[in-house]
Amino acid sequence: MTPGDILRAVREIGLPSLRLEVQPDAETLVNVETIFYTEPQPFERSVELLGFDVDLVAEPVGYQWVHGDGTTATTTEPGRPYPAMDVVHRYTVPADDVRARVDVTYRVRFRVDGGPWQTIGQTLLAAGPPTALDVDEAAPVMTRP
Repeated sequence: MTPGDILRAVREIGLPSLRLEVQPDAETLVNVETIFYTEPQPFERSVELLGFDVDLVAEPVGYQWVHGDGTTATTTEPGRPYPAMDVVHRYTVPADDVRARVDVTYRVRFRVDGGPWQTIGQTLLAAGPPTALDVDEAAPVMTRP
């Protein structure tokens, strides 16, 4: 059994696609910091492959935040909800139904028949599902006291 066999098996099983969480939810304003985060899910599987028992563990090692406006950012952390502002984006133009997502890069470790843990020599990417977001523009209004 080769790491290539393991890689093919992991691709066939699939790694978790993570849902992008956005604050404020579903809509934001131009020039306001919008918070992004996700909640990583543990991935551990035991499979039989070519007559061997193979244990698999995948760990997120990177997050690519696709903002839906043509820009992206990369971090090694999944972000956190408000009041933390670990991962933020400031939209510059209004738009309806922006499709933002988070793509996760995983490092996969494996062991065969309870042997020593090994790491697959390349990382794997799991694209997240799009999250719809409206970007609105607020106009200031002056009032008299």
